[in-house]
Amino acid sequence: MTHTSKPDTGKPGTGKPDDSKPLPPDDLAPRLYEVFAVLGPLYRRVSRKVELNEPIEGLSIGVRAVLDLLRAQGPLTVPQMGRAQALSRQFVQRMVNEAAAHGLVEAVANPAHQRSSLIRLTDDGRTAIDAVITRESALLKRVGGDLTGADVERCVRVLTRMLEVFEDVDVN
Repeated sequence: MTHTSKPDTGKPGTGKPDDSKPLPPDDLAPRLYEVFAVLGPLYRRVSRKVELNEPIEGLSIGVRAVLDLLRAQGPLTVPQMGRAQALSRQFVQRMVNEAAAHGLVEAVANPAHQRSSLIRLTDDGRTAIDAVITRESALLKRVGGDLTGADVERCVRVLTRMLEVFEDVDVN
């Protein structure tokens, strides 16, 4: 008697793939391309929305990113911000200079490094980014639907894993 194995059809009795098992690399890669296909247009549309609101809020997308990062992480150096956002130090410096010119951030002494100041939000900067976050949160509440906390957690996990693959890319 010969034994032939059946292809894995996934969950027993369903004929559907088992979503609880890790995908083999040959199956994972095309699925991750689906993520890129959504992520690119989403990023460009969000960027455009921020640009359209710039006359109202006075924040370019670059300054908004700097303020948001400082809001989330506290004072940072320009190189730290560049690494955190995968942006060149020079670009971040230009955004910090723009934010400083509007009184949204200030440089303070860095006890860990004399030549690299810490950049922190001013009260005006905190007010500005808090207003942006409030407005954006109202917009994001419109996503609704049947999304769960677990769905969001998985999404962040997938995007974080994808980001790790590109950590060696030099942004300078």
